[in-house]
Amino acid sequence: MTAPAGSAGHLVRVFTQRFSSTPRGARLGRRFALLTLHDWGIPHRSELSDDAALLVAELAGNAVTHGRVPGRDFELRMALLEGVLRIEVSDARAGGRPAVSRYVHHAEGGHGLRLVAAVAHDWGVVSRTVGKTVWAELVTPTSVAP
Repeated sequence: MTAPAGSAGHLVRVFTQRFSSTPRGARLGRRFALLTLHDWGIPHRSELSDDAALLVAELAGNAVTHGRVPGRDFELRMALLEGVLRIEVSDARAGGRPAVSRYVHHAEGGHGLRLVAAVAHDWGVVSRTVGKTVWAELVTPTSVAP
């Protein structure tokens, strides 16, 4: 398997799992992500783990809220590369490509992608045959070994 476009290094480890497009599925995705990162040597409550948890929560939450198609799951994929942790969440809805919205004082929503943009080294959206994938990358410290 080759490294995704825009990523820093060679693919070291990968995790892929589908979850139901429900709030419960989004929570499970976040938990599985944290367990996987721990298994990969990224300790729970480390800066990298916390940042990844936030990104997974936001991207999975958006997939469930805005990308849900009845009867279709969303997919979480994490790839640990040399120097980069890439997080991808794919959903079945093709329309409505996500974008960072303008800040509105006292708004109850619309802050998620602003958080993603602030925490991630880079992020974007790519179309798929069915739906889209929203991805975000975090720079990994040199202490994260394959």
